[in-house]
This record gives sequence, structure tokens and C-alpha cells, in this order.
Amino acid sequence: MSEQAKDIKSREYRSVTQVAGPLMIVEGVEEVAYGEVVHIRTPGGDNRMGQVLESQENVAIVQVFEGTRGLDTDQTRVRFAGDIMRISLSKEMLGRSFDGLGRPIDGGPEIIPEARLSITGAAINPTARAYPNEFIQTGISTIDGMNTLVRGQKLPIFSGSGLPHNELAAQIARQATVLGSKEPFSVIFAAMGITHEEANL
Repeated sequence: MSEQAKDIKSREYRSVTQVAGPLMIVEGVEEVAYGEVVHIRTPGGDNRMGQVLESQENVAIVQVFEGTRGLDTDQTRVRFAGDIMRISLSKEMLGRSFDGLGRPIDGGPEIIPEARLSITGAAINPTARAYPNEFIQTGISTIDGMNTLVRGQKLPIFSGSGLPHNELAAQIARQATVLGSKEPFSVIFAAMGITHEEANL
């Protein structure tokens, strides 16, 4: 990165012109790219993170990950990191719980990363994918019989208030096995919009 580019990325902007929902508009910016990480300093002194959703000439639209409550157009300060969102990866992550930014929330120690990789990754060529033939038995008859899963596949569960989605998800995570294989097998579970009580189960 050139000295000029480094100088641009070290700048702190106080030119927030609008805050609406989870979005924030910053004007007068230079050299800002789509997907770039944004560090936000609230008027109260808290630090939040965001990401550039759209970049035009001198204007950036930023999505604030931890909400825009408490942000204003006068005292909010913004700095662009000059890099995309990355997450630390290690075998130590197995069995641990993390927030949406990859920070431990289970009271355990910080992860010592073996690699820091982009959360976006490269597009998958569907013709280069290995033929899916490792059946996953979930123990849920309607899934195993009518919506068969294979290793590496995602299973979305959409639900509403009062329905037993948490019990179903916990049962699948507990029972899922790859039949006929002795290789290590892990279930990655991610949830959105659940209550604190359900998250702590």
C-alpha cells in the first residue's frame, strides 16, 4: 500500500449525513471499496463495526453490525480499515461458541488463529464439486426420507414464535451421523433471531 493510500486509510471521518435503520451514510470519503470493514466510534465512546454496502464518488453507505442506536450526524466518527472482513480460523474453534464477528462468547480464551480468511471466499464452480454421496442420518424421519441430506450440505430451518424449532435443531445437531464413515464429523450450527434463553441452552 502506498504512503498516500495509508494516509487515506488512517483518516477519521466526522461526515455522517444520515442514519436510517441499520444503515449510515458517510460523505466526503476517498478510496473506499465495496465490502470494506468500517470502524465506528459512537458519541458515547463505544466501538462498533460495519461494512461498506455501496460506494460511490465521495459517498459510502455503511451497514452497522451492532445497530445504529446512539449514533448521530454530529459526533459519530468513522474510519475505513482498507481491508475486507476476515475471520480467524483454528481447530480450537470446534466445540466453542462465537458471536457474528468470530469473538468467543462462551467464556473461553481467545482463539490463536492458524489462518485469517475472507468470510466471502471464492465462488464455487458447481461442475467441480465432488459428487455428494455421503448420506447424513439426522434421526428425523421426514428429513431422512423426504429431504435427504448429504455431507457438506446446509439445512435451513425457518420457524415462528411458539414452534419447536429449537428442539428440532438441537435434536439434529445431537443425532446427525455420516453412515458408513469413520472420519471425524462436525455439525456447524448458526442461529439468527433466537432469544437469549434459547441461545444459552
